[in-house]
Amino acid sequence: MNIIVCVKQVIDPEAPPSSFRIDPATNRAEMRGANPVIDPYGEYAVEAALRLKDAGGAKVTVISLGSNLLREVVKKPLAMGADELILLEDAAYDGGDSYSTALALAAAIKKIGQYDLILCGREASDTNAGQVGAGVAEILSLPCVTLAKRLEAGAGNLVVERVTSAGYDVVEVGLPAVITISNEIGEPRYPTVKGIMAAKKKEPLVWKPTDLGLDASRLGSAGRKVKLLRLYQPVYEGRCEFVEGQTPEEAGANLAIKLREAKVI
Repeated sequence: MNIIVCVKQVIDPEAPPSSFRIDPATNRAEMRGANPVIDPYGEYAVEAALRLKDAGGAKVTVISLGSNLLREVVKKPLAMGADELILLEDAAYDGGDSYSTALALAAAIKKIGQYDLILCGREASDTNAGQVGAGVAEILSLPCVTLAKRLEAGAGNLVVERVTSAGYDVVEVGLPAVITISNEIGEPRYPTVKGIMAAKKKEPLVWKPTDLGLDASRLGSAGRKVKLLRLYQPVYEGRCEFVEGQTPEEAGANLAIKLREAKVI
């Protein structure tokens, strides 16, 4: 089985808020004093691919898109056990939305040619859009199952348990297909020392837009379908008011009045 996993380098979602800065001129988030990471949901997708590899043998190819990608970050899937890393790395990919990102990833997958299964995280931690996986499936005319928590490979098909608000569904889908992986699949494995050393020796393939047969005007910020009007950090303000009374009973009654005025009760 040939498995392709799409992952993303993102601002560390566990970094303290003081590390973030919004540039109002470009509507982009910047991070200072903390290194980027592989998107956590992307790591779950890598783990799902490696479990299928452990169960029955598979080649796992990882694709990551962006510019100025840190090798020590994007090579983590290799250290976990993936076989190959392809980077779509060029300034033309910057500032894309779900559509232009899915377009580039789909073109890269077409270029790879042989694939049975495409895995993505359920969403990315920096945008939480959850649209790229379904977008790749639409562009490639493939079936798509979202929010998977368990995968079992069969003869030309895949049995998927997908998370729902009421529990989970069991879905059988023919291959090739696109599956988005949720965190319920279980914690991703840690890279081993052997895996880290092996990953250091592997050089990723780097593909520019011309390698994919795509014009730069269709990618990144130039190819966006969504217009971002404003990106900002919300301001949280708290106010404390002490409710007094001559007796505990009076204080309790005054508190109840305040809560009723605030429509809490």
